[in-house]
Amino acid sequence: MKEDNEMRCEQSKERLTDWLHNRLSKSDQMEINSHLAGCLSCQEEFAADKQLWDSMGKITVPEPRASMRSNFYNMLDEFKEAEKQAPGFAWQDLVERVRNWILPQWTVQLAFSLLLVGLGWAIGYKTTQRKNQSAVYQQQIETLAAQVQDMKSTMMLSLIENPSATERLRAVSYTSEITQADERVIDALFTTLNNDDNVNVRLVTLEALTQYAENPLVRSGLVKSLARQDSPMVQAALADVMVKLQEKRSIKALKILLKKEGLDDLVKTKIEQSIRDLT
Repeated sequence: MKEDNEMRCEQSKERLTDWLHNRLSKSDQMEINSHLAGCLSCQEEFAADKQLWDSMGKITVPEPRASMRSNFYNMLDEFKEAEKQAPGFAWQDLVERVRNWILPQWTVQLAFSLLLVGLGWAIGYKTTQRKNQSAVYQQQIETLAAQVQDMKSTMMLSLIENPSATERLRAVSYTSEITQADERVIDALFTTLNNDDNVNVRLVTLEALTQYAENPLVRSGLVKSLARQDSPMVQAALADVMVKLQEKRSIKALKILLKKEGLDDLVKTKIEQSIRDLT
């Protein structure tokens, strides 16, 4: 309760000046009047402020004498005249004279030229250093990437002959992370495509080989693989790949496959359509 009363006193004292200047709203005036009615300390401070304010209002401002204006202008004229007669002094002139005496113009130009040369050399050195560092980093990244690729290839080759079909599928899946397949990887994939006894493994291997179709050896190997497939699913998938790659060299192999005894009717229809698409 005491703290609340002190806070109200503080707020009221801060607004006493506004009260005297009549700058408060009616509600604020009523609030201060209500507080003053019950607070002796604020009443005393308000009475002292009001007395000071009333006293200041009674002070008369003396009228300037008529001679004040003429005296001011006389003093101003005397100051201007004294300034004209006094020798001028300017720091700028002094600095210019010292500079011309100590540093001839050609030395300033030479120093400026040397500064530009030094600045150019520093920028060039920093740029070259950064390029060299960037080249080193790039070489390190490429070396690391090659090592990772080689590791993936090694893991793929070690698993591709695993007795478990799951492990062979896993081995083939590594090819999605091998951007530059070497001859060992390509040969292993074709061996799996043409000889694996699991149809799912052969289908996944066919899909893996298509990502290297820009390699002429891969395209040629896919065409030759048509004659070695006995699974209807793989035969149909290979026919789709030939159409997708627009490999017209496969037309002859497809026609030979079409004449194969015991060929599935659905596969036969698929091959006939593929030959028309390629033709």
